[in-house]
Amino acid sequence: MEKKIKRSHRKYDLQFKSEAVNQVQSGRSVPSVAKALGMSDVVLYQWVKATSSTSKEVGSKETDDLRKQVKQLETERDILKKALAIFSRAN
Repeated sequence: MEKKIKRSHRKYDLQFKSEAVNQVQSGRSVPSVAKALGMSDVVLYQWVKATSSTSKEVGSKETDDLRKQVKQLETERDILKKALAIFSRAN
């Protein structure tokens, strides 16, 4: 007769997760952080990956916003250059 082993999954709060990920992002290796915190390095790798993809999405939106702003400023600059040329000829 086989015994079924019940596996329990440990729940981690958001603060714990972010602190663990911050330690990895500050330069410590995933295995060393996981060992120090008494957790699986596989789980920590997943947290780091999820965090990096989220920050890329945020960074991408910020980049898009900055590109729009640059385009707007270039348009305004071009208009001012044309106005300056017109007023320079009038005098």
